[in-house]
Amino acid sequence: MSEFRIASRYAKSLLELAVEKKCLDEVNADMYTFTDVCKNNSDLVLLLKSPVIAHYKKLSILKEVFNGKVNDMTMAIFDILAKKNREMYLPEVAAAFKSQYNLFKGIVESTITTVNPISEEVRKEISAIVKKITNQEVVLTEKTNPELIGGFVLKIGDKQIDDSVSGKLKELRFQFVDKGYVSKM
Repeated sequence: MSEFRIASRYAKSLLELAVEKKCLDEVNADMYTFTDVCKNNSDLVLLLKSPVIAHYKKLSILKEVFNGKVNDMTMAIFDILAKKNREMYLPEVAAAFKSQYNLFKGIVESTITTVNPISEEVRKEISAIVKKITNQEVVLTEKTNPELIGGFVLKIGDKQIDDSVSGKLKELRFQFVDKGYVSKM
C-alpha cells in the first residue's frame, strides 16, 4: 500500500475520532506542533524511519518528547502507529491530517511570495480576494524571494498565479525559443 494511502487512512480515522471526542482543534494544533518539530529536527524523522531502531524505542522517545504537551488522542495515534510498526508514516499522517482538517473546516491554505515582506493592509486585501475566489476561509502564508525581481507568486491550494517579473521573463524566453529567435538555453 502506498505511503499516501496509509497516511490518509490514519488521518481520516484520527479526524473522525477527534470530531466524535470533541477535541478536533487540539489534535490539529498537535499535528502542527509535530510537523514543526519534524521540520526543525531531522534526527527525529530519521529516527522514525530507521529500520534498525526498535519500534518500542521509537514510541518511548515520542512519549518522552510529547507526553503532557499534546492531547491524549494524539498520543494514542503515536502509540497505535508504533505498535503496528508504522511510526515511519507519522510525518505523512500529520500532513494528511492537516489537509483533511482544512477540507472539513472549509479552509484553504494560500501562499504569497514577494520580493519584500508585504504590509498588513496588503495581506488582508489578498486574503479577501482569495476568500472571494474560493468561498472558503483563508490561511495566508507569506514568503520572500529576491529572485522574483518584482511582482508576486500566489498559490491557492494546488493552483498558482505567477505575476512576477522573473516569471514574465521566463515566459518571454520560451516564446523566443518557440519562434526560433534564439536557440534553447
